[in-house]
Amino acid sequence: MFLGRKSELESLSKSYKNKGFQFPVIYGRRRVGKTTLIKEFCHGKKAIYFVAVQSSAKENLEILSSQILSVLAPEAPQNPFGSFREAIEYVFSRAKKERIIFAIDEYPYLCGSVQAVSSVLQAIIDREQADSKLFLILCGSSMSFMEKQVLGYKSPLYGRRTAQYKIQPFDYLESAEMLNGFSNEEKIILYGATSGVPEYLSRIDNSLSLRTNIQNLFFDTAGRLFEEPSNLLKQELRSPETYTAIIAAIAEGRSKLNEIATKVGIETSQCSAMLNTLTGLGLVRKEYPVTEVNSKKSIYILDDWMFVFWYRFVQPDLSRISMGYGGDVCDEVFEKSLSDHTGRAFEACCVQYMWRALGKKILPVSFKKIGRWWGNNPKERREEEIDFIAFSDDNAIFGECKWKNTKVDENTLDGLVCKSELFGQFKNPQYILFSKSGFTDGLIRRAKKENNVILRGMDALFFA
Repeated sequence: MFLGRKSELESLSKSYKNKGFQFPVIYGRRRVGKTTLIKEFCHGKKAIYFVAVQSSAKENLEILSSQILSVLAPEAPQNPFGSFREAIEYVFSRAKKERIIFAIDEYPYLCGSVQAVSSVLQAIIDREQADSKLFLILCGSSMSFMEKQVLGYKSPLYGRRTAQYKIQPFDYLESAEMLNGFSNEEKIILYGATSGVPEYLSRIDNSLSLRTNIQNLFFDTAGRLFEEPSNLLKQELRSPETYTAIIAAIAEGRSKLNEIATKVGIETSQCSAMLNTLTGLGLVRKEYPVTEVNSKKSIYILDDWMFVFWYRFVQPDLSRISMGYGGDVCDEVFEKSLSDHTGRAFEACCVQYMWRALGKKILPVSFKKIGRWWGNNPKERREEEIDFIAFSDDNAIFGECKWKNTKVDENTLDGLVCKSELFGQFKNPQYILFSKSGFTDGLIRRAKKENNVILRGMDALFFA
């Protein structure tokens, strides 16, 4: 069953109805469902789907030739074309009379074996597109490559694409569509373990308990995610060892450049360059206090909850898990640490809720930017943190997210109000509190009385 990607599929379908030449570029990190999206779009249409491989130009040409001829000339001898130029020109020539989809997946692999292929494509597109009905799709998992070598200014293909789609993991609400049978609380926990990656979510067995699924995925040597981060890094990087150490340092709580470099044992300049690479892969994000521009308070955080989970809970106990004690490790995680991890993921879910709520116009004020804030409280002489501030001009909503087993009370609101007083630029601030376990009667009465306080329990996050 195909779930999610409704807006991308609708956009592709709309472009398909335009009879002229179309050239969308689809990219995103591995496992997010790019191939599934393309195949769903191609279903029922005349489509050539070619997946490039990390091999020689000869083998890629043979595979490409076979795919082209099986669709466009199934009765003809299946001999390979003489060159990639000949193969591509044949597809374009056939697309002068009929609509044909020509999807090239893992395009970076093709460029690796045929360095001139982008220039070949560019020349043919420029010559043929005016009379072509071809729907050309280039897809790739190396985001930095696709952004620089396909979409970038220096690329031969620059300016030719008619649309681009950066495919992201599902958010918590999209993930929930794949988690029928679990409670809303369990859906948040599973989102925090999988980071909303569709391929990982598809491995969850809805007939099994939450704990059993987590153990089967992470704490079993045969589990789908037992070695996943290591495998992903090996696919993307030639020498992943130092990158692995950097990710582990961030997962342990090192967030500043010098802290990470010291922990790993490398120069800050080298560390900075490697962090940029991990950022390009969508695994690390450089973050600033949301209200500050060009701040020196920048920190680095892992931008993938599955990586956070794995490096925090699996990597430190690889030996025990490998010796068959994965169940014990899983028990310890559930008893001692899972709640803290999910609490951070819950904050991300609440921010996602805010963006969705903005689109539905169910918030008291609009906002253009949202994010975490941290800084000094000069009056109290201490560091403060705010889970998020959503703001635009002089309007702001201050948010607090509580993942705990007790109800949120008025003290939490009072603390948030106190911290909001550090921001004199915002007039008539609004407050929103999210809670896993609900709110005390006193806070509920106060929120009804005051017109600037919003309370959102767990079920409220799962609106239609």
